[in-house]
Amino acid sequence: MAIIYKIFRLAEYTDFVRSGETLGAPVDIADGYIHFSTVEQVEVTASKHFAGEDGLKLLGVDSEALGDDLRWEVSRGGALFPHLYRVLRAEDVSFVHDLPLEDGRHRFEGLTV
Repeated sequence: MAIIYKIFRLAEYTDFVRSGETLGAPVDIADGYIHFSTVEQVEVTASKHFAGEDGLKLLGVDSEALGDDLRWEVSRGGALFPHLYRVLRAEDVSFVHDLPLEDGRHRFEGLTV
């Protein structure tokens, strides 16, 4: 199992839980796919796109279970990033953690990443 990560703001996560599926955050909807990060990418993603934001949720998803709807595409710095070209369903999510903000940085220590 290869885990990939999605960070949601609390309102986005709450909507996801309520409906059982999501097309992602506004940036995902605009781009036409749901952005994910690998374990090597997720901390930079948090600092670049969610700097100083509290109340975030870190979702872990088994990339292999997403099948052909997950594509690895070149993005930031030429790295391959996982992009999901369908809705994310509640049953796709392996785990959810709060992503605490301490001293202005998101703390990943102790989380399953």
